[in-house]
Amino acid sequence: MDNRELKVKVMGLGNRLSARMGRHEAFCAAWRIVKAGGIELSVKGTSFGLRQEALKRLARYSPELVRVFIGAETENTVDRKAAAVYVGINNGRGVFKLGFLPREYAPAAASLKAKGLKVIGGGFGRGALVRLAV
Repeated sequence: MDNRELKVKVMGLGNRLSARMGRHEAFCAAWRIVKAGGIELSVKGTSFGLRQEALKRLARYSPELVRVFIGAETENTVDRKAAAVYVGINNGRGVFKLGFLPREYAPAAASLKAKGLKVIGGGFGRGALVRLAV
């Protein structure tokens, strides 16, 4: 990635992130994300409804078979800028809403591509990490 392309990515991502965090903090975060080639974020809301059961089932599949999508939740009455994390299995039927990206990273979801999902243990339940690439 050349210097100009790097700056364009940082500026675009920083501007989107500044909608939810301070401008300085947003551009520092954007710089770290772009330099690292992406970011790994914890999926929020995985303890709601049948999501724990979905995570247990997803853990049985190899990561190459799990598809991850990020979708805008404009109909969400709590947060119209929310970004939902959807998962599905290759050659499977449909997709399932697993949870949401952390609020401060939701505006940047359009600039990032979901690259994979990792099912992780934590506390009394199970959680999930999603890798977003620039």
